[in-house]
Amino acid sequence: MRRSHVLMLSALALGAIVSSCSTLNFVKRRLPPPTASAEGMIFRFEAPSAKVVQLAGDWPENKWLAGQAQTGTFLVGEMKDEDGDGIWTRTEKLTAGRYQYKFVIDRVNWKQDPNNPSRIDDGYGGFNSLLDVR
Repeated sequence: MRRSHVLMLSALALGAIVSSCSTLNFVKRRLPPPTASAEGMIFRFEAPSAKVVQLAGDWPENKWLAGQAQTGTFLVGEMKDEDGDGIWTRTEKLTAGRYQYKFVIDRVNWKQDPNNPSRIDDGYGGFNSLLDVR
């Protein structure tokens, strides 16, 4: 190959890499871990493509979504994304104690809180997020 062809192909490849990198989001937005408010603990989870996100936990009113059978609804722990930005929120009134929780996306994908480093083995090869309420 002639040197001019090699230089031209290199320039085209570099241009393609630079243009594709400019559209990538290298810095992922971090949400705060659950935070206390006057209304309770505020939980947040980012899931822009989700249709339903639920907060599942071991407190008595939720029982890992077992309350669904008692209430007759599948929306125990339902989170809201009222402004459509992909950030789902829910406020839970929790008494002082230590709680385990996960987020359930579209009723099938159970995820630990990526914004909360406190976690504990869930007994199924993954982790539950851990929250201490004082």
